[in-house]
Amino acid sequence: MGIRLPSVLLNAKQILKVQAMSAKNHSDVPKGHIAVYVGEIQRKRFVVPISYLKHPSFQALLNRSEEEFGFCHPMGGLTIPCREDAFVNLTSRLHRS
Repeated sequence: MGIRLPSVLLNAKQILKVQAMSAKNHSDVPKGHIAVYVGEIQRKRFVVPISYLKHPSFQALLNRSEEEFGFCHPMGGLTIPCREDAFVNLTSRLHRS
């Protein structure tokens, strides 16, 4: 009997795998980080620590991203459909914790 991971973690692992494949084109992503594209219309690239993936509020963004894009992200990396200011607010809170 194997250990079952929550689907959010499995989805995050799948996204990281795709991101790692596309990260070869972006050498400015340090080890332990992930590049994400954020915005509802105009998208901006952010590099965040992968430790953020375990936080419930960030997982909610990943779920929203999966609902909208599945695993086909138009920017070639993980695309998160939320307002840039909301994302900056969230990552600032996560950085302080």
